[in-house]
Amino acid sequence: MKTATIPRARQTPRTRWLVPAALILLSLVPIIAGAVRLTDLTGGQVRPDNARFFDSPAPVLIHIPTVTVYLVLGAFQFVPSLRRGKRGRASWHKIAGRILAPTGLLAALSGLWMAVFYDLPPLDGPLLLILRLVFGSAMVAFIILGFIAVRRRNYVRHSEWMSRAYAIGIAQGTIVVVTIPWILLVGPVDELTRALLIGASWVLSLAVAEYFIHRRVQGPARTPRPSVRLA
Repeated sequence: MKTATIPRARQTPRTRWLVPAALILLSLVPIIAGAVRLTDLTGGQVRPDNARFFDSPAPVLIHIPTVTVYLVLGAFQFVPSLRRGKRGRASWHKIAGRILAPTGLLAALSGLWMAVFYDLPPLDGPLLLILRLVFGSAMVAFIILGFIAVRRRNYVRHSEWMSRAYAIGIAQGTIVVVTIPWILLVGPVDELTRALLIGASWVLSLAVAEYFIHRRVQGPARTPRPSVRLA
């Protein structure tokens, strides 16, 4: 009897950072747009398209910084090596999670506040308002469920709920990926098309999150054994 060793596929240090790099790249558009909005509020002029922000700036001043921290810091939560802490010390993942949970809630709640109380801008109709309320509320619920799960030491469910919440948050970047090809191939969007494209962006982000959640759950069962006996 001889033993043939089948090596396991291992992630190299470079590939481990591909996921956070891709997520940060996807976050650049909403982060840059938020920075422009803050600059406009601090020194810009009041125009019809931004008057609602000058009339009630507090939600914007909460929403943009919390979204920025949530998207950038949250991207590194998907690095496996950062989840493991040294003996007697909390892991980077746990420390960052204590920041991400409240910032994620503030980002979602301030977004809901703006959706309800701000005047609807052009091309934002009732359908898009409903979608924002649905997905914004879902993000709040997912973060709370993730917090409850980690308090119960159910780390698998915690990871699943937090992944879903992050998928909703980063959908602001997915919107660009979905909308630009449509504009280039079809043309400018109207109120209904804009709502459907943004809704599709949230659904797409959640679908990707569910795919990786399912892959993590099924992964151990599909992992080949390190060695097999050959006659």
